[in-house]
Amino acid sequence: MARAAITAVAGYLPDNIVTNFDLEKIIDTTDEWITSRTGIKQRHLENDPKKATSDMCVEAVKLLCKKRGITPEEIDMLIVGTVTPDYVFPSTSNLVCAKLGAKNAWGYDLSAACSGFLYGLSTGSQFIETGRYKKVVIVGADMMSRIIDYTDRTTCVIFGDGAGAVLLEPTTDDCGVMDFMLFADGNGCTHLHMKAGGSLNPASHETVDNKMHYVYQEGQAVFKHAVYNMAEVSAKIMEKNNLTAETVKWLAAHQANKRIIDATASRMGIGSEKVMMNIERYGNTTAGTIPLLLWDYEKQLKKGDNIILSAFGGGFTWGAVYLKWAYDGSVSGK
Repeated sequence: MARAAITAVAGYLPDNIVTNFDLEKIIDTTDEWITSRTGIKQRHLENDPKKATSDMCVEAVKLLCKKRGITPEEIDMLIVGTVTPDYVFPSTSNLVCAKLGAKNAWGYDLSAACSGFLYGLSTGSQFIETGRYKKVVIVGADMMSRIIDYTDRTTCVIFGDGAGAVLLEPTTDDCGVMDFMLFADGNGCTHLHMKAGGSLNPASHETVDNKMHYVYQEGQAVFKHAVYNMAEVSAKIMEKNNLTAETVKWLAAHQANKRIIDATASRMGIGSEKVMMNIERYGNTTAGTIPLLLWDYEKQLKKGDNIILSAFGGGFTWGAVYLKWAYDGSVSGK
């Protein structure tokens, strides 16, 4: 049976950069406070009101196709992991395919917050493994600036906008998506969610006036669950696949908070030199963080590298993927 291998990776970030010093001018915070608690120095935010999540996805997938030397018409399926879709319906995936001219593709959106890319990667890989599809694109993208209250200093310093995409193709080599472990616990909803905009609390004057269309987060509770679950699932997938700190080449962890990433690496027994990190430049782009990491580190990746992808998101959702890299990234730069 063929496995699903990542054969190309690409990303997109809006041009507009907002630093911690910029945030100091609009809320009661400091660069030192943000950096020491999160590891974030700046983030990219889309300032064009006419742009939406689908536009970021389109740019990432365009670059993906260019790098792989294929046309959008060759894409069989496109899954978008996002919690900031353009509309409630149609799906962002539907819009992306239309804008790209990917007229032979079908797909859907997958809502798992910060775990969205891992959920999508695990799902998409199985469409490859069945032999039914040859080219499946997985996109993780969120325009978090549209659902963040910029008077709330506990959330607005954390998030950024961005999109990352990977192409999955079948391989018979000893590489690709080797294993995954995914979990969910809806009881975590109370700690991290958006109060309005769905069928429970549809938009009204009251929901808008009460700022119910922004991210609501109880930071300490989320931090505690994220540290434990991301670390545990990463260690478990290593143990299940007989991997050691020596045989794992990289950890690509969701970029929510540097302290959570450090705790995960510590539980895995790996040093900081094996930890992919770009949180200082991008902040938390939710479903976009892991594919953006792979894009940033692509030139350092070699065929056969054992990579653990790990995430924790609102819901709660969490999981890990054991990926064996399929090509030498040095021959395919940004």
